[in-house]
Amino acid sequence: MNVERLRALTSRYPKLRIAVAGDFCLDRYLEIDPERRETSIETGRPVHNVVHVRSQPGAAGTILNNLVALGLGAIFPVGFCGVDGEGYELRRALAALRGVHLDYFFETELRRTFTYCKPLVLAPGQPPAELNRLDTKNWTPTPEPLQDQLIGSVRELAGGADAIILMDQVDLPETGVITSRFLSALGTVIAEQPGRLIIADSRRGLQGYPPVCLKMNAAELATLSGLKPQEEVPAVQAAAAMLARRHRRYVFVTLSERGIVGAAPDGTTAHMPTLPRRGEIDIVGAGDAVTANLAAALAAGASLIEAITMANVAASVVIHQLGTTGTATPEQIGALLA
Repeated sequence: MNVERLRALTSRYPKLRIAVAGDFCLDRYLEIDPERRETSIETGRPVHNVVHVRSQPGAAGTILNNLVALGLGAIFPVGFCGVDGEGYELRRALAALRGVHLDYFFETELRRTFTYCKPLVLAPGQPPAELNRLDTKNWTPTPEPLQDQLIGSVRELAGGADAIILMDQVDLPETGVITSRFLSALGTVIAEQPGRLIIADSRRGLQGYPPVCLKMNAAELATLSGLKPQEEVPAVQAAAAMLARRHRRYVFVTLSERGIVGAAPDGTTAHMPTLPRRGEIDIVGAGDAVTANLAAALAAGASLIEAITMANVAASVVIHQLGTTGTATPEQIGALLA
């Protein structure tokens, strides 16, 4: 793939409409100055003084951030936040992003805002060091009225979106956006619109999903296929091809330092190795960059090998951004591709 073809594909991005349905969270970074360390008079324990706080959309919001960086014309988050301070920050952060429409993003008193609070120690001349994270999650099933709103949103968007991305980030089943009811309703949408481009990623695995494009890592592939996570690339390609033929949809497998494998519905496969490291790396957000770039590229008409090439290069851009969950622009992808 050359830079001219990349430009031809990305020139179509401003006309695309993509929906992102899933678990949006607030990534809140607490930047700590180690030179201002104190000891608490009351407890005798060390005090970490926070000198700066920054927030951005995380989880499904990381995929959305990457779509914004790619220059998508219209992006529709389908999800929820709580009526709380974190929800206010999350909605404000989403609203500030170019091309993002919040018509299908719901504020509800029935849930807390999913939050990753990340304390970062910023010492001069050293990479940011993350301390133990403080998470806020929901531990009860998503209320049915809220599920109805989310399901209705996807049904409405399916008629006009060029692609739909599903991101299931929660650890406990039925507590987020992608519930069993949601998947059942999605199956009906697919039956009515079999050509709709839908790509799914789930940290709990993709068992039981309707026929959509599947994006997973090696461990998740092992669960679906029985393949060992450390199998050689040709074996991964064979397993991905089997799943692609079965689902009649694309299958993508990220292999960390070994790159990305893709399989088309006809069983054709491709493998793209990772790019060389160019310094310190932070792998947080790399998978979400891959998902966003796969969806955008396929919606723009990219081939299998073109899509995994763009996604692979984008991941390389992102992992070299330290202390944040990064994104990749077409210009950054083009610079590495060249």
